[in-house]
Amino acid sequence: MDTFWRVFGLLPAIDTADGRLEFLQVMGKTLELKDGTAIVIRPLTTRDLDRSFAFFEALPTDDRAYLRHDVTRREVVEKRIRSMKSRGVKRLVAVVDDRIVADAALELESAGWKQHVGELRLIVARPYQRRGLGMLMARELYSVAAEAKVEELIVKVMRPQIAARSIFRRLGFHEETLLPDYVKDVSGRKQDLILMRCDLEALWRELEDFMAARDWQRVR
Repeated sequence: MDTFWRVFGLLPAIDTADGRLEFLQVMGKTLELKDGTAIVIRPLTTRDLDRSFAFFEALPTDDRAYLRHDVTRREVVEKRIRSMKSRGVKRLVAVVDDRIVADAALELESAGWKQHVGELRLIVARPYQRRGLGMLMARELYSVAAEAKVEELIVKVMRPQIAARSIFRRLGFHEETLLPDYVKDVSGRKQDLILMRCDLEALWRELEDFMAARDWQRVR
């Protein structure tokens, strides 16, 4: 079984109608935020379409402006979920009271000259920012990356994403290069693209220091 799913305790079954792999149970990991709020971090599945669409639809316009796709369209969110298997993307969500409050992804190259590199993406709902959730999500993606023998992680952000760049700096990423007017945001405006980079060992040190400094974190 794929390590990614095994790590999160999934129970697989074959849908005999079309041969797709589905999951009868998604246990995930129950963790606590700084304020004691219980959250479950688990892989995104095809059964999360409504939850995922509701999460993206509720994001402020400013947060959605720099996402790669127009996630206010339900068909885009559905395609995003269904393309996970074919594109080598591992997606995690954080869930509170059956609502998705954070979405994270690790994009992997299965072969070729970039197979040692993984691309990290992370977005957290504003009510759950600055509560340690981003760090918890990053730690779980770290485990997935380590199992996949990834040596280096990158993130791609647009210049206006100041808060995102700050989060990734705290995780040990540094700004490697800037490409002027390289991408367009969802409104069609050109934006500078910033490539940030981090080796896995450096990221792990940052996460270990973060977790060791707090006694609020518990795995149930």
